[in-house]
Amino acid sequence: MPNHFVTVRDILRYAITRFNTEKLFFGHGTDNAFDEAAYLILHTLKLPLDQLDPFLDARLLQSEIDKLLRVITRRTEDRVPAAYITNEAWLGGYRFYVDERVIVPRSFIAELIPEHFSPWIQDPAQIRHALDLCTGSACLPVLLADAFPQAQIDAVDISPQALQVARRNVDDHALGDRIDLVESDLYAKLPTRTYDLIISNPPYVDAESMQKLPQEYLQEPRIALAGGQDGMDLVRRIIEGAAQRLTPNGVLIVEIGNGRAAAEAAFPELDLTWMTTSAGDDMVFLLTAAQLQSPV
Repeated sequence: MPNHFVTVRDILRYAITRFNTEKLFFGHGTDNAFDEAAYLILHTLKLPLDQLDPFLDARLLQSEIDKLLRVITRRTEDRVPAAYITNEAWLGGYRFYVDERVIVPRSFIAELIPEHFSPWIQDPAQIRHALDLCTGSACLPVLLADAFPQAQIDAVDISPQALQVARRNVDDHALGDRIDLVESDLYAKLPTRTYDLIISNPPYVDAESMQKLPQEYLQEPRIALAGGQDGMDLVRRIIEGAAQRLTPNGVLIVEIGNGRAAAEAAFPELDLTWMTTSAGDDMVFLLTAAQLQSPV
């Protein structure tokens, strides 16, 4: 069918209109139709992702137009997240390979890693062993490895499919000697050792919220999202097992989205420390080994 697209600007305008008309949900790297359209167009054309303006009036080949229209159709009609279309996602300035075997990387813990979780960790060099539970694509262990150069990191996931993606990312970042991938239901198959730092961005979406997820999120593995009736099923098990897995001065850091009320209801005996992120002070909590050994 003939079309009237000639330039990148034409396709960009069309994509934005389609995205807004279809009321797409943006939560996998961008938060608006313009940025999402620009990213998909630049990536598809293999152009620099930070340089849209120089190419706006570039004339497109028909084969390029056809390819771009297929991408726009996948995003609008199938509601496929952009990251699954491009097979890449960015977190903390790092690029990761992703596909439907893992959730699209997003974590407020990633904001805290460059600051070494200060002031709770005062000397990054003292972190010798770290653990990431529910690692998915292994994005957080990659960030940890750079921020804590002395650390050996165990990255755990119950999904062998997710660990295939994790292996690719560990290898892409040349961290195979620093990050060990372990297929395990949380702590079950871990080696016998204690950790100076345990982090986790586990499934924490409660049952009611699971029923209301946008179509884009339903493309992601359910096992990586659903956290039970109150969202705390995995969090309970993570906290329960952490005491015997932490060194005496170790810390546990867990991300729970907007589940602060649920967490405080689930663990009334624990004085959770809420860490400051760009989304506020109720997304990530910290517990020390001492708290877990002797809860208040």
